[in-house]
Amino acid sequence: MKKSVLTRYRVMAYVTGVLLVALTLGMIGKYVLDLGGAADFTQVVSIAHGWLYVVYLIFAFDLGSKAKWPVKKQLWVLLAGTIPTAAFFVERRISHELEGKLAEDAPAPVKA
Repeated sequence: MKKSVLTRYRVMAYVTGVLLVALTLGMIGKYVLDLGGAADFTQVVSIAHGWLYVVYLIFAFDLGSKAKWPVKKQLWVLLAGTIPTAAFFVERRISHELEGKLAEDAPAPVKA
């Protein structure tokens, strides 16, 4: 597995996580605090999160299939983009796990 597969998953995990937290705050502003501009904000952020979540799903599935994860782990990573702040914790855990494997798989440098 290439490091770029992990990198693009990490980027999308952060983007999806930030948008989901922003959407949650927007919903609180809209329904709890009754803020005026929150309705437009939540509409824009929800559309952006929805489309980018699809990209996140593709990258996470690609990462899981290349890392040969069991189905249960794959589902947890895929669902992490739907739970506010979960994407950050899952991304951190997955990154630590896979960076160790990537370091083991990397070829040793050849000395001339």
